[in-house]
Amino acid sequence: MVSKWELRLLGCWQLFRDGSPVTLGIRQQRLIAVLALSGPCARPYIGGLLWPESSQSQAAGSVRAAVFKLRHELPGLLAEGADPVSLCEGVRVDALELRRSVDPESVGAVLAPGIEDRLAGHELLPGWYDDWVIFQQERWQGFRMAALEAIARHRLEAGHAGSAITAAERAAEIEPLRESPQALLIRAQILAGDAAAAVRSHERFRNLLWEEMGLKPSAQFREALGAHLAPRHAELSSASAEIRQPVGVR
Repeated sequence: MVSKWELRLLGCWQLFRDGSPVTLGIRQQRLIAVLALSGPCARPYIGGLLWPESSQSQAAGSVRAAVFKLRHELPGLLAEGADPVSLCEGVRVDALELRRSVDPESVGAVLAPGIEDRLAGHELLPGWYDDWVIFQQERWQGFRMAALEAIARHRLEAGHAGSAITAAERAAEIEPLRESPQALLIRAQILAGDAAAAVRSHERFRNLLWEEMGLKPSAQFREALGAHLAPRHAELSSASAEIRQPVGVR
C-alpha cells in the first residue's frame, strides 16, 4: 500500500504519513524542507546549502547519511534514484498548494474561501534562521504580498468594497510600512462610501511612517488619495489633499 504524505511548512514543520505525525531529527527535517521548496537537488548542492561550514567531503557524507536514514526509516518519501535527490511526486506540501491556488498575475473571480486569512496568517518555517531558509522566507513574503494586493485590486475593479478592504488590510498587516497595500485599503474604503475611514487610514499610515523611519508618504500616494476622495466627499477634500502632519513633522 502506497503511503500518503503531507508536509506542512507554514506555521511550523510537520510531516504526516497517512494522517499520522512523523517525528524526525533536524537534519532530516532540513533536507526534506530543501527538497520541498527547491525541487530535485544535486547532492553537492544540498551539501553546500545545509552544511556550508563543512568541507566538501564532510558535507557529502552528511548528505549521504541523511538520505540513507530517510530511505530506511520512511520508504516512499524520497523518489528513486541516487542523484538528484527529490521527494516523491505524491507528497503534498502546504506552501506549494497555496502558491498554486493564487496566481498574482491572473487573479480570477473564483478563490478559495478564507484565502486572505491563509495568505496572511502563515509564515514559512518560523524560527528557522539558516541563510537558505531566510531567502525562501523572503520569497514567500513577496508572494503573499503580491497575491493579497492582486486580490484587493481585482475586487476593487469588480466593485466589491468589503472583500477588497479585507485583502488590503491583510497585506498591510504583513508590511505595515509599504505604501501599496495602504493605497488599496484607502481606495476600498472610499468605494465603500467611508471617506472618514480613508482619511483616518492615511493619517495612521503617515504617523507610523514618520515614527518608524522619519519619512512622509510619497507625493504620488498623497495625490492618489486626494484624487479618489475629492469626487465623492468634497467636505473632506481639503483634509485629503494635505492631511495633517504627524506631530513633529514640518
